[in-house]
Amino acid sequence: MSPGSTDDDHVLTKRGERRVFVFIAVFLFPILSVVLVGGFGLLVWLFQLFFGPPGSG
Repeated sequence: MSPGSTDDDHVLTKRGERRVFVFIAVFLFPILSVVLVGGFGLLVWLFQLFFGPPGSG
């Protein structure tokens, strides 16, 4: 802690950290997971749409 800070500032920082953690763990990571998996699935689907399924050549 810096010399000018108080315990109240530290509590607010901990509260802010908890909010950020909950946001990341509950909202951001699940949304990013769905977007990444869905995007990969779309990429594979489009690839197979144009070039056929694996082993068909």
